[in-house]
Amino acid sequence: MPVKVGNVVEGTVTGITNFGAFVQLPEGKNGLVHISEVSHDFVNDINNYLKKNQKVKVKVLSIDKEGKISLSIRQAKPKKSKKQPREIDWSNNPNDKKQKRMSFEDKMSLFLKDSNERQSQIQNRDAKKSNSSNKR
Repeated sequence: MPVKVGNVVEGTVTGITNFGAFVQLPEGKNGLVHISEVSHDFVNDINNYLKKNQKVKVKVLSIDKEGKISLSIRQAKPKKSKKQPREIDWSNNPNDKKQKRMSFEDKMSLFLKDSNERQSQIQNRDAKKSNSSNKR
């Protein structure tokens, strides 16, 4: 696959620095994966993620006028989420029939009530977190 912006290609790590890794791409070209583009997680030590001569899939982010190629490993693979958003089955929502008969003002009032309750829950959770961190 040619080296074009937006393409995902396989390359080989040829060098590792404290700010990123150099990767040899197809067609003999070289690019740089900045440390911030190595993983979806915070990378303190790049050596914990990459080794020299390791094969990696990278996404080509940009190619500047001088031919320098900017790459990303983290954008070449989907983010692994620990928490998946819950699915909502909109077709069987018992509130649908009730809400269809409600006026706009009633719907807005219900929305504001729910929103205020959620904001209170979030504020209480954050307050508990800050209290527990202050005790340490």
